[in-house]
Amino acid sequence: MPAANDPTAVRSGEAALSAHRRTVSMSTADIARFLQDHLGQRLTARITNLSDHRQVGKWASGENTPRPEAEERLRAALQVFHLIQDAESLYTARAWFIGMNPQLDDQAPLTVIAEGRYRDVMTAARAYVDGG
Repeated sequence: MPAANDPTAVRSGEAALSAHRRTVSMSTADIARFLQDHLGQRLTARITNLSDHRQVGKWASGENTPRPEAEERLRAALQVFHLIQDAESLYTARAWFIGMNPQLDDQAPLTVIAEGRYRDVMTAARAYVDGG
């Protein structure tokens, strides 16, 4: 992990803050739509522990709203997605979410978010952005 005075750490921190600001300014419907568009309904449903992936489409259209714990998972996923996408690309962010991650005991970040371990995923995302 870079030292606090390391420019890379500063950039990573600024990028994380930017991702946070964008995430909190979006409606739940917008978040569901973004994740549905970039991860797909089934993977977005897995993040929120839904058995019926079609519910994601209802959230995205504004027809329904997710339970608070599902919204929390959606917001965590979006914030991390923005962080990775801003550092790399849309395609890298998607692959990062679904692939095994050595910093998460070889679990996919989307699975770890579904378990409610948001901080672990953000730590892994920051390490990835910092080149670790």
